[in-house]
Amino acid sequence: MYDSFGREITYLRISVTDRCNQRCIYCMPAEGIPLLPHADILSFEQIEAIVRAAVHLGIDKVRLTGGEPLVRKGIADLVWKLGRIEGLRTLAITTNGTMLPSLAEELAAAGLQSVNISIDSLDPDRYACITRGGRLSDALAGLDAALKAGLKVKINMVVLEDTTPSEIEGMRRFAIMRGAAFQTIAHYSLSETKRDAHGCDRPPPCDCCNRIRLLANGVLRSCLHSDRDIPVDFGDIEGSLRQAILAKPAHGTVSSTIAVAQIGG
Repeated sequence: MYDSFGREITYLRISVTDRCNQRCIYCMPAEGIPLLPHADILSFEQIEAIVRAAVHLGIDKVRLTGGEPLVRKGIADLVWKLGRIEGLRTLAITTNGTMLPSLAEELAAAGLQSVNISIDSLDPDRYACITRGGRLSDALAGLDAALKAGLKVKINMVVLEDTTPSEIEGMRRFAIMRGAAFQTIAHYSLSETKRDAHGCDRPPPCDCCNRIRLLANGVLRSCLHSDRDIPVDFGDIEGSLRQAILAKPAHGTVSSTIAVAQIGG
């Protein structure tokens, strides 16, 4: 399906939880964020129904995010449900990787195809500072587990104000050495005007954006840099998706109602 500006929308990113086991400085405050009541978070059955309707409209790629998606109990069960939807060509997860050692094999067996792992520094002290206490060794163990499980792996590196070109090149070489792809992510705030010219691989320019998002509470967002919320009507899921796609603006502006922590990248 195409939006009002001729962009084909083929990509749905789904926040399966707003909870996370890290407190990255670019994502959330040290004290965390107010969490949704469990009753307000979409069930796996609801997510499956939404994805089936999305695929019918031409969505062929789904990425599960958070928060940290691997803290969602039974996440492999959701992967199994989605992996069996005919027409869904790509099923991926973005994660900090720290829980992959115990989950990678199960996720791969359930049908997960690829995983993006957030690693913003190869210096243990800097990594701990960025994540407010995280251990680089845990993320690297997750990387190893994902590769061993046969998953396609990409390393995401958020470029902060004090990130140096040598750090970026060092991470790029590390990724190649480990058999992983690599991409840089611009450090951005949803409360600031969307920028396209940021010198990083992601986010993409607005004029070629092909995605919409589903938040953990069942709200669709056609653009993160917008305050337009479209709650999913489970009596007409496809209609809700059509509404979200057609509401996609030509260019993102700002958002005052959600935080980066609620969308997991």
